[in-house]
Amino acid sequence: MASSVSQLLKSNKARLLDLWIQKQLASENLRDDLMTNDELRGQSEDLIGALTKNITEENIDQVESNQFDEVFEILSGISLARAQQGFTPRETGLYIFSLKEAILELLQQEIKDTGELLTAVLKINRLLDSLGVVTFETFIKGREEVILRQTEEISDISTPVIQIWEGILALPIIGTLDSSRTQVVMESLLQKIVDTGSSIAILDISGVPAVDSLVAQHLIKTVSATRLMGAECIISGIRPEIAQTVVHLGIDLSNIVTKASLASALKHAFAMNRMVVRRLEVEKKTF
Repeated sequence: MASSVSQLLKSNKARLLDLWIQKQLASENLRDDLMTNDELRGQSEDLIGALTKNITEENIDQVESNQFDEVFEILSGISLARAQQGFTPRETGLYIFSLKEAILELLQQEIKDTGELLTAVLKINRLLDSLGVVTFETFIKGREEVILRQTEEISDISTPVIQIWEGILALPIIGTLDSSRTQVVMESLLQKIVDTGSSIAILDISGVPAVDSLVAQHLIKTVSATRLMGAECIISGIRPEIAQTVVHLGIDLSNIVTKASLASALKHAFAMNRMVVRRLEVEKKTF
């Protein structure tokens, strides 16, 4: 071969970068709302620089070689950043595959012998396909981290423990209770009981779409944990359909105070604390 693939890439690095940038900017998948052209060029320049620096004719067929660690590190960072910025898997994959298109176009321009060109194309295909796999693996990992963080944030938002009166806490539960969420509910509630010294906790389930035996068990566990902390628990938001379901399933909630509404539960909590809330009568002025 008159000139090796690695040497062609090294000697034409600037030309290859410009060709790749042109392809990305001309693509219909360009997301200039998520990334500026300068940021795009900076990422591409870093990756091209690492690739041309580390690639040799000896390792071009050995993608697992530690000589490509720098390339993988930069590419992983780019994929992770794109996952967090909101790029789709397709858009992220096309980023690396557009590099392959640019390299193949460069090889076609520089290598005139058909046999040599075919050999070079096969080598580049294997190398860039492996980089594509790294791109997708890292992107998926990044999206999983984003989803996990969002899930935790939503869980925290959807299980707020509110001190609605001195010694009285309320926990409105929205959505379905599962084992992991029950754990979050219990931890939040118990910690708030310790922080405020409250003696009564109201679990409002008016935002729970349905109650089955599993949800009921989770509620019972939460009530039991609350009692172990020395606080009494009231369950409010018992709609008629939920009451019928509980009876039909044979779930025993007889030792738990239940109320139809949060207002009724709060009134009961006041009675437990020997408090009465009265409306002030406005005295009529006489002229």
